[in-house]
Amino acid sequence: MEHFPLKEETYKIIGICMEVHNTLGAGFFEIVYKDALELEFRKAGILYEREKEYPVNYKGVILPHKFYADFVVFDQVILEVKGQKGIADEHIAQAINYLKVSENEIALIVNFGEPKLNHKRIIF
Repeated sequence: MEHFPLKEETYKIIGICMEVHNTLGAGFFEIVYKDALELEFRKAGILYEREKEYPVNYKGVILPHKFYADFVVFDQVILEVKGQKGIADEHIAQAINYLKVSENEIALIVNFGEPKLNHKRIIF
């Protein structure tokens, strides 16, 4: 049996992303989709934090620059929002690094930049 953490939570998040994409379609800047997602999360009573800040620890030293996850949903799922053509390898690498720094187990990359919503689960 495959390890699939937070299955129901990720389904809810993807469902909300589909609702946003079905309503807005493709072609907006990422910030527009983030604003719409925030409204939908609030409407659904889903716990989320937007632009959550994480420090980066390098060999025991906290670096001056931090990373900011687009959203952390249900206090456990990193949600990265994209608005371009395709999910690239660098987006996956970025999500893996975010999981390492945040110590979360799952990330979703959701791309609104295509006619059909595209998403990828990253389990770390």
